[in-house]
Amino acid sequence: MAIRSRRPGAKAALLPVLLTGALALAACSSGGSSTTSQSGGTAAAKTLVIDTSFDLKTADPGRTYEPTGLIIGKATYETLLTFEGSDVTKPVPALAESFDLSGDGKTLTLKLRQGATFADGSPVTADDVVFSLDRVRDMKGTPSFLLDGVEVAKTDANTITLTSKNANPALPYILPNPALGILNSKVAKEHGATADTGDKAEQYLNSASAGSGPYTIESFNVSSQVVLKANAKYWGPAKPVYDKVVIRNVEAATQKLNIARGDSQVALNLSGDQVSGMPGNLQVKKTPSANVIFLLANQDPSVSKVTSNPKFAEAIRKGVDYDGLLELAGEGSVQAPGVIPSMLLGALPPEAAAKRDVEGAKAALKESGVASPTVKLEYPSELTVNGLSFQPLAERIQANLKEVGITVELTPAPVTTALDNYRNGKEELGLWYWGPDYPDPSDYLAFLPGKLVGLRAGWKAGSDKELEAAGDTTATTIGDEARKQAYVDLQTKLNASGPFIPLIQPSQNIVTAASVTGLEYHPVWTVDVADLGAK
Repeated sequence: MAIRSRRPGAKAALLPVLLTGALALAACSSGGSSTTSQSGGTAAAKTLVIDTSFDLKTADPGRTYEPTGLIIGKATYETLLTFEGSDVTKPVPALAESFDLSGDGKTLTLKLRQGATFADGSPVTADDVVFSLDRVRDMKGTPSFLLDGVEVAKTDANTITLTSKNANPALPYILPNPALGILNSKVAKEHGATADTGDKAEQYLNSASAGSGPYTIESFNVSSQVVLKANAKYWGPAKPVYDKVVIRNVEAATQKLNIARGDSQVALNLSGDQVSGMPGNLQVKKTPSANVIFLLANQDPSVSKVTSNPKFAEAIRKGVDYDGLLELAGEGSVQAPGVIPSMLLGALPPEAAAKRDVEGAKAALKESGVASPTVKLEYPSELTVNGLSFQPLAERIQANLKEVGITVELTPAPVTTALDNYRNGKEELGLWYWGPDYPDPSDYLAFLPGKLVGLRAGWKAGSDKELEAAGDTTATTIGDEARKQAYVDLQTKLNASGPFIPLIQPSQNIVTAASVTGLEYHPVWTVDVADLGAK
């Protein structure tokens, strides 16, 4: 995803949706509505209008990894496993009726559910599953890394096995990603789908659905709107409530106007300030997002002899006023005790969060031997996370550290410039965020020495052999309870000796009309359209 791309040239997933004003279109005033009978029951829940700031490139599940694309993919394609509501701590069956991970964590066996059908009425088969997953892995698109090193095989007509070279306990948490939605392989192949880099099915999949989800694509435009229609042949027990769902590309200020005057029924991208004065007839859901905003202190002496000093990160950690940052972030935000967000397995408990200790920070700075240091803090100037700008956060951190004796020069830069320095490990101090590529704590091993984010902090392999060994052990630990404790222990060590200072999880604010029911925020697909009902 955006700032977290796994390889050079990987597409940015979250960035555009977080840029203020990007691709924003003013919404028309003829938004759809849900109508109800006189008795209060739903008579004809015709059209639901959702306003969001588009980050959208494609409707092809094998290529999509952008937030808006994942919303669409979740509605139109079903996966082998899914999550119930907003709970990402336990994968549950979907197209697979059961799953079993071997004791060594290397083989995941899934039994395919009988009776599931695609939108054209044809059955979902094991062959469709094998083709779909092979296609994602071998097209080498943005989501291909989800299945790196995973071999997919049909054991019998109803059984699929996924085999990894090394223990892969995260795989059940990865499979619910909409990028791994199952295609009607016969239809897809007729339109150019192949399980290699020569695949040419994207154009077709942007105009029609080849999935088994509750909705299909009626129209698709990456810059204005996407229209979904109910799948008349949906096989599941819960049929779509809305006949049509219109997802529109709208800037946040206009989203607020539209939802307030009834031109839309859902607004996904409002800041804490924007939802503070909403009319009483609207529902406002505030919940901590899965994004963790953090500071990094570069450990490469060639970049900074100051920030690479072992005691300097401790001085920062103790010098930041976390309560003040939460005040800026607004209601619904929480302090981040570690790099793993609160809703994921292995997150640190709130009581483990750092607390401000100005005298302790001054003492750590004195121990560092660096007198009156001046450091540069880099961050993207136009980037917002859940409506929260980095600028006021940086200013508050600057003021906090001045009290400790650290002078911070703010050096905001356009996203492309800031990203280049960040990804190349050239920032002295950096202010960034990380959200889950998939809702499993293994995604956060990237913060260890020699790994993706560790290297961005100049933290090379071999810098902390004890922590690195703990990371290797944690990565292959099997069983939820054992994994939970292993990741808690790992983050505790990371907080004690690492260059990262977790700050906050800003609030995800979603506003809906009073008629909309069933909305739950999800850290991967934001909202499950099929769960939305009407009253």
